[in-house]
Amino acid sequence: MGLKKETGDKLFSLILLLPAVITTILFIVVPILDSVYRSFLDFKIKNIISGTAGTWNSFQNYTRLIQSGKLGRAIAVNLIFVVAVVVLQFIFGMSLALILNQKIRGSRFFRSIMMIPWVVPTVISGLVWMWFYQPQYGLLKYLVSFFSGGRVTEFAILNDPKTAIIGIMIAALWKQVPLGALLLLAGLSNVPMDMQEAAAIDGANYWQKLIRVVIPSMLPVIKVTLTMSIIENFKQFPLFWTMTGGGPNGATTTLAVLSYREAFVSNNLGSGAAVTTLWMVLMIMVVFLFNKALRTER
Repeated sequence: MGLKKETGDKLFSLILLLPAVITTILFIVVPILDSVYRSFLDFKIKNIISGTAGTWNSFQNYTRLIQSGKLGRAIAVNLIFVVAVVVLQFIFGMSLALILNQKIRGSRFFRSIMMIPWVVPTVISGLVWMWFYQPQYGLLKYLVSFFSGGRVTEFAILNDPKTAIIGIMIAALWKQVPLGALLLLAGLSNVPMDMQEAAAIDGANYWQKLIRVVIPSMLPVIKVTLTMSIIENFKQFPLFWTMTGGGPNGATTTLAVLSYREAFVSNNLGSGAAVTTLWMVLMIMVVFLFNKALRTER
């Protein structure tokens, strides 16, 4: 009787999971496999219009992208952006979480309003920051002019290849830090107080308690927060396309932007699929290595 009940429970669990499994296969696994397959084809927009299948061209899409130099540069921009934003997001998010974890007046109110940047659609965020950076009438221009005593009258951060990526990083941090802070705050509130009190009795100061007690206790939450941040910033497209379109001179062309340009600007869907495939593989590798490093550290 017990064996039958256990078998029935397992079968019922599988039936409940079936819709989610089917949805995942249809809308995630199948499109990924289709994209990988098309990356080995000479497949353009005209093939869709005419209803003809693409022709097999092996690794030509990949070799052309590598030889053009566009792929290497996009990977470099992507990695710089991801590393910088993830590290800064953790620093700012952790700092904000530590502040909000204190019993200070107005902390609950600030917890409520700090999520506003995160809930604003990414495209709207990009447009807001474009206005802020606007070199003729943007707020940043007036701030720089005021604090420089009028010596600097123009500050076109998005028009300079050296600073455009920094402008997008700031916009990304403005949007993502609140969520990171909220997740870290949840982890921080679950750190046992008796461990912190024991460390204080042993003579540990604030920083020693933070590094040796608090952060080790928060490692699972930190791991989830950083993994989410890595994935989010690897696939970041709306901010780049809205604010710079990948310019100036390709300074902000990430793998997401390059994939879009190859597929829908150059009308080469096979090449776009090749970029997407490499982009997916690189993201999986980075997340895997990060999680492996964190396990080793632990």
